[in-house]
Amino acid sequence: MIRQLTIRNLAVVDDLQVGFGDGLNVITGETGAGKSLLIGALRLLLGERADRSMIRTGESQCMVSAEFGLSDAEAVNAVLVELGHEPCEGGLLIIRRMITEQSSRNLVNDEPVTLQVLKRLGEVLVDMHGPYDHQSLLDPVKQLEILDAFGGTECERDSYREVFATYRSTVDQMERLQGGSEEEHQRQIEFLAYRVEEIERANLSVEEEQEVERDHGQAANAQEMLLRASEAARALSEGEGSAFEGLSAARQALHQLAPMVEEAETWSAELEQAITSVQEIVRSLEGMSDGLDASPERMQWLDERLTTYRTLKRKYGATVEEVLEQADTWREQLRDLRERDQRLVELEQERLEQLQRVQEAGAVLRARREEVADHLSECITKSLAELGFEHGFFDVTLAEREPVASGMDGVEFGFAPNAGEEMRPLRMIASSGEISRVMLAVKAVLAEQDRIPVLVFDEIDANIGGEIGGAVGRKLAEVGHSHQLLCITHLPQVAACGRTHLAVSKRVEAGRTFTEVSLLDEETRPQELARMLGGGETGDVSLEHARVMLGQQTLGF
Repeated sequence: MIRQLTIRNLAVVDDLQVGFGDGLNVITGETGAGKSLLIGALRLLLGERADRSMIRTGESQCMVSAEFGLSDAEAVNAVLVELGHEPCEGGLLIIRRMITEQSSRNLVNDEPVTLQVLKRLGEVLVDMHGPYDHQSLLDPVKQLEILDAFGGTECERDSYREVFATYRSTVDQMERLQGGSEEEHQRQIEFLAYRVEEIERANLSVEEEQEVERDHGQAANAQEMLLRASEAARALSEGEGSAFEGLSAARQALHQLAPMVEEAETWSAELEQAITSVQEIVRSLEGMSDGLDASPERMQWLDERLTTYRTLKRKYGATVEEVLEQADTWREQLRDLRERDQRLVELEQERLEQLQRVQEAGAVLRARREEVADHLSECITKSLAELGFEHGFFDVTLAEREPVASGMDGVEFGFAPNAGEEMRPLRMIASSGEISRVMLAVKAVLAEQDRIPVLVFDEIDANIGGEIGGAVGRKLAEVGHSHQLLCITHLPQVAACGRTHLAVSKRVEAGRTFTEVSLLDEETRPQELARMLGGGETGDVSLEHARVMLGQQTLGF
């Protein structure tokens, strides 16, 4: 859950700290007070691109941060580790974003991250639903995602996708071979043959590249290496004051000491090892010097060979392995082009066999989806009844289609709001109030399977009111039993259902506008609900009505 949201110098917000509680958090206030700024700040933290114009007038930067307390951090940690960052400890996750006129700096637990990291975290942390997001319900692709999310069809869907990817690859190969004129095919053959021949002629290997780079570095520093090796050899073994001379003198002295000191024999043995080591080092230095080829001919060959490696990597891959893998791919394509007719016959046979496997996997996936569709229809219909559609009916219909990456099924959500009405596709519903309630019903049903901890509803109750508003509030509170909800609302019926109630207001001081957020208590909450009730009621009547509404919700909880 989100424990605290901090905003500084964002639009009309000067310095604001907002705490949220478990369950349903309702956010109310006059139009223009800045309620949507809270959601906007959260969107920024979850990877939305920054608009520099949002920085408060007269300030050079703005900052937003959120502290999350996660009872289950598995999904968040999986994202962080996958993208090369440290997992959060104890379920504590702090996201901070600083925005200036020139740049944006993003931090997760004080570690710099990219916008992509914030977006990926947003996918597992917060489900945002704005006033127009219900339109996504009309998209058949989104409808299929909802069906799969509800039914947990991952196993069947992954099996299908695996065989479909193989099938699609074969189809792509056939299309490449069948497309274009004979002249174009010949040009492609020549083009691929040139590349393959260039790589083969170079005779690349990872081991040789390493040797060439090492030898080139040694040859380029040959004079310095010879000088230092000679100095080391002389210091160890040549002339007066060398290490070998000193060790030899010590060996003679220990031989003379041995009859008098028992330990001298041990010291002599250790000294012999040191003398042997010195001799071996000298021989190695001399061998290195003798084996170092710094001739102009050798240097020229190393330069040319190194250039070959660098040129081919620049043209065909970042590493030798990638260049060689690319050559293998081109050889296979070249073989297919040169033996096009025969290869097409082979590929067609492969395609038919793979299509059969796709159809078999697609049938298994469809059977699972049909089972899930019936259950989803029942659950959403029940949820809609609790939102005022007592005689409404929701239906999920599957239709066969040609194989695509998502399966062999088309899906259509249908809805009949009232008894005796014909079932119509959801996309044909004109009332935004109806579609908003359908979206809430879907969200409520999916919440039981959804592991995303925070749901945000920005005016999902638009264009509804009265008793239906109360039903919407109760449904939101119900979802709040398993998730934290943040809900911006203009309906007192919805606001009365919140476990935590935050009121947003603005004031003007010295010509500047300031947004404030207050946590309402038993005394101030009825006053805010009374303001929202407004209408033709007098102040005392509205206040009494507000107290009754809160009392009813308290009994409901």
